[in-house]
Amino acid sequence: MARTGKDAMGMDCGGAMKIFIDVFCLKPQLILIGAGHVNRAVAFCAHTLGFAITVADSYLESLQPEHFPAHSQLVHGDNIEAAIAKLNITPNSFVIIATNNQDQQAVEQIINQPCQYLGLMASRRKRQVIYDYLRELSVTEDTITAIHSPIGFNIGAETPEEIAISIMAEVLKVKHDSSGLQMKDEMPHQKQQKLVLIRGAGDIATGVAIRLHNANYKVVMTDIEQPTHIRRSVAFAQALYDQKVTIEGVSAQQVHNLKDIVSVLAQGDIPVIADEQAAIIEQLQPLYVVDAILAKRNMGTHMQMAPFTVALGPGFSAGDDCHVVIETNRGHHLGRLIYQGAAQTNTGEPGSIAGFTYQRVIRAPNAGTMKTKVALGAIVNEGDIVAYVDETPITAPLSGMVRGLLNDGLPVSAGFKIGDIDPRGVKADFNSVSDKARAIAGGVLEALMHAEK
Repeated sequence: MARTGKDAMGMDCGGAMKIFIDVFCLKPQLILIGAGHVNRAVAFCAHTLGFAITVADSYLESLQPEHFPAHSQLVHGDNIEAAIAKLNITPNSFVIIATNNQDQQAVEQIINQPCQYLGLMASRRKRQVIYDYLRELSVTEDTITAIHSPIGFNIGAETPEEIAISIMAEVLKVKHDSSGLQMKDEMPHQKQQKLVLIRGAGDIATGVAIRLHNANYKVVMTDIEQPTHIRRSVAFAQALYDQKVTIEGVSAQQVHNLKDIVSVLAQGDIPVIADEQAAIIEQLQPLYVVDAILAKRNMGTHMQMAPFTVALGPGFSAGDDCHVVIETNRGHHLGRLIYQGAAQTNTGEPGSIAGFTYQRVIRAPNAGTMKTKVALGAIVNEGDIVAYVDETPITAPLSGMVRGLLNDGLPVSAGFKIGDIDPRGVKADFNSVSDKARAIAGGVLEALMHAEK
């Protein structure tokens, strides 16, 4: 109730009036290119869901009003291009292409127009022909891969009505920015709030994962299909070879999909998936992403991957590529948080152990396949054979403990780092996280906790 006076409403009575406000929202716009049986079923399904329907076709007989819900906008053109030219496609439009034989022309006409969703109903062979044609037109790969094709969810649909349900389910997934998972496989909300995806699963990344896991974060790790980590006894990447590994009481398991990830997290373990581009992020929607690849250059991490992103070492600029960078160079600033700018430039020099730096690193003398001859933790003398690259023997550069060695069967190039010797010998510890990894992990934990304030 609003109380009014003469100054406000020009009234002398000094009384009161009630004001009622109705809010009318625009219906989401679904544009159907092609008026065949499937799109007719889609139109009725979408109408029930509250979409405004527009149908475009070059066959006038297909656009009879009785084929579509009431108030559908029916657009005819002499050809499909002419029909599409009459449409008002906006960034909020949902567009589905399902024509008899004009898909390529329709896609070409629409591909560079803004829309929230573009679906193409086509066989895999036809889709490939259309995609190749778009590449000839210099359409970017990102634009091509944004097309939803094959269209819809795989629910075993056969009839036009069943296909319509599968298609509209996908449209609603995009409209509501949802995961599209079955409810039983959905990540519980409380877990999402503490979900961290770590790119990379080597020894430093593993130190970070263990620290976060022990601080009650839910950790998921990604790596390349065949990781080339030498410190196999302290790297969760080894799970991609051995299925499951345990380091300092924390276990990690190899997984292959989102369902596996949910299951392993429920067991209290860390899932590790072969996913070089971290595409699983779209389904997981983690609160945090940590780039621990340590490639000394950015391998695709950006601030839009998660609400808060952290990157380790050089190759990143805080404020541009990520929210915070963690210093990885040994010394006074190891583990320091950098909120503006970059970490120190990589020195290229291995850390000093008992005065040895370059001398303790083992590199492949030639290209070939790795064959190990000793186990991690073995004590060797200078000159002992520790591995072969093809038929070339690889000898220990100094006496000590074999702390790192690549997995058998991996292809290596000349000069590739394949192992290292710890000159401390029996006093060395090859089964626990290094001091460097712990310092960096502490920096990551601090960054995440600060972000939660």
